[in-house]
Amino acid sequence: MWMHGFGGFGGWWLFGMLFWVAVIVGVVALVVWAVRTASRGASAAAPAVDALAALKLRYARGEITRELFEQMRKDIEK
Repeated sequence: MWMHGFGGFGGWWLFGMLFWVAVIVGVVALVVWAVRTASRGASAAAPAVDALAALKLRYARGEITRELFEQMRKDIEK
């Protein structure tokens, strides 16, 4: 008889099912990673740009000296 193993197809159905489960889990993990990376990148860059813009505005208004501006700019860019 050709029916042996895990069933009529000799366990190939189990391999196929596990393969597709792994593919689906991989796609879901990739999407989650991409969303987290994109959201982390956008939120990390925006405050530095806003802070630098605010610093430039303070310097343009004459509220801070050039030395203080340069020191604070270096701190923001770190």
